[in-house]
Amino acid sequence: MDETAYAKVNLALRVRARRPDGYHRIETIFAFAEQGDRLRVAAGQGIGLDVEGPFAAALQGEADNLVLKAARALAARYGVAAGARLVLDKRLPVASGIGGGSADAGAALRLLARFWNLDASEPDLLAIARALGADVPACLLSRSLRGDGKGDALVPWTGSLAGTPLLLVNPGIALSTAEVFAAWDGVDRGSLPQDPAAGRNDLEPAAIALAPVIAEMLAVLGRCDGVQIARMSGSGATCFALFAGEAERDAAAAAIGRDHASWWQLSSRLR
Repeated sequence: MDETAYAKVNLALRVRARRPDGYHRIETIFAFAEQGDRLRVAAGQGIGLDVEGPFAAALQGEADNLVLKAARALAARYGVAAGARLVLDKRLPVASGIGGGSADAGAALRLLARFWNLDASEPDLLAIARALGADVPACLLSRSLRGDGKGDALVPWTGSLAGTPLLLVNPGIALSTAEVFAAWDGVDRGSLPQDPAAGRNDLEPAAIALAPVIAEMLAVLGRCDGVQIARMSGSGATCFALFAGEAERDAAAAAIGRDHASWWQLSSRLR
């Protein structure tokens, strides 16, 4: 069996306040690409994980990453004695604002619930996901959602943009989520609008201060024909653009590939 760990996109993100527990109170609109990392599983002794793919090297030496934590938490919750040999095909850059480990953990919960034939309810899986990280619940569901609180208080977002052509671009720089949030200026700029086109990502200035190339990526994407939104996702450094059509997206991808060959990119659509 296998499962996609869909790349996460924050269509808009407002940071409202620092919380006493070290997290921040945010408001965000989550959406997901049609592609991402791939996770597969087969029978085996115990629970183990191998990592392959273009970004596997970035995870070498991680003895207990979120995929394993998710698998062990699910097994403990349902008393599973069977093993699972997991293989993660790491296709998305690490520490890049598009889900990464959270998406992989959500995929692991979905995949193993099927593989172990568990009668696992969505509320039970969400409870496990919340214990793993703030973005894991949204990545578990992998559908258009509004997130409040730490980002884990979720309600459906009624303005779905499913099918919208999407381009993701990353400069090859890993950004620490904690460092970006720590650099936020602390100003509450108000609540999240329903229309993401009227929104913004409040973390962009902090991320740009740490990685100035983000400003260049946003400028490049913003100049492309057919762009509807060009914005940073999450805490960066990945930026995304939504396009009026696939032809415009593909033309932008070709131009960026020619002019900025070192930038990673993924052409997709929103789910």
